[in-house]
Amino acid sequence: MESIQLSSGQSMPLVGLGCWKIDGNAAKETIRAAIKLGYRHFDCAADYGNEAEIGEAFEEAFAAGDVTRQDLFITSKLWNTHHAKEHVPEAIQKTLSDLRVDYVDLYLIHFPLAMKYVPVTEKPYPPGAQIGEDGNPLMAKVSIQETWQAMESLVDAGLVRSIGVANFNCILITDMLTYARIPPAVNQVESHPYLVQPVLRRLLARHNIHMTAYSPFGYPSYKVLGIPFAEKNFLELDSVLEIAARYGKTPAQVALRWNIQKGCSVVPKTVTPSRLTENLSVFDFTLTDAEIAVIDALDKNVRFNNVGLPFVWNSPLYD
Repeated sequence: MESIQLSSGQSMPLVGLGCWKIDGNAAKETIRAAIKLGYRHFDCAADYGNEAEIGEAFEEAFAAGDVTRQDLFITSKLWNTHHAKEHVPEAIQKTLSDLRVDYVDLYLIHFPLAMKYVPVTEKPYPPGAQIGEDGNPLMAKVSIQETWQAMESLVDAGLVRSIGVANFNCILITDMLTYARIPPAVNQVESHPYLVQPVLRRLLARHNIHMTAYSPFGYPSYKVLGIPFAEKNFLELDSVLEIAARYGKTPAQVALRWNIQKGCSVVPKTVTPSRLTENLSVFDFTLTDAEIAVIDALDKNVRFNNVGLPFVWNSPLYD
């Protein structure tokens, strides 16, 4: 497994298992299978609602001698309800308890949105988005700077090894760099051939902030959520199918390889054993510059995880 060295000095595997939408009942079995197949990078979050089951899988894998804690790179994320400086420690302690580890390798601010506080002891957990009767989010008056300083304190306390952000745009990144004592090591964002984001990529590279791509297969992750999209997904396009056939690979593998060659790590989600294997098998071929350009040209600036939509959170982040 190839890795990237983060600005924090840590080494992060370039392919991880995305744990969003893995049902709690399937999470334990999926994590154990992934570890046995060679996965060492796991992308978790409090909001995914499965950290307790994932923690059981980690504990069993450690006890069985399949891996040690030091073998794994575990990411988790701070949810919107815990942005205040006094609430960040509560959030990380809940995550550590659920994952059954003493530290996480990477802790991200999940969204640049501070919502009404909900204690971790309140049911149901996780609390999800806090939306009022008018359809708008119930916001908390907490600056990103306050949240980031609390995140830095977690590094000082040894509870997390690296910190970063997710779903941050260029303006938010640029502003954060004016006050961050510890700069963000990672920005995890939606990234696929329909959402190339060249300007964001350039900014992150300039400041040595690594970009992790979630939803690297695009629309399939969102179709089940009822997000509308009338066009063909890029995995079905002739240009991508032709490139895949040239290497004896699947279109999904081509999409992952494209992101990797553009400097990203990827965290595709699957619970299917054959696809767990398939998603790791992306280091035995290299796309040409011409093939990269063909895929780049598919860009439509289409964002499927768009929390600005009125029927999602009505909270524009990218406009």
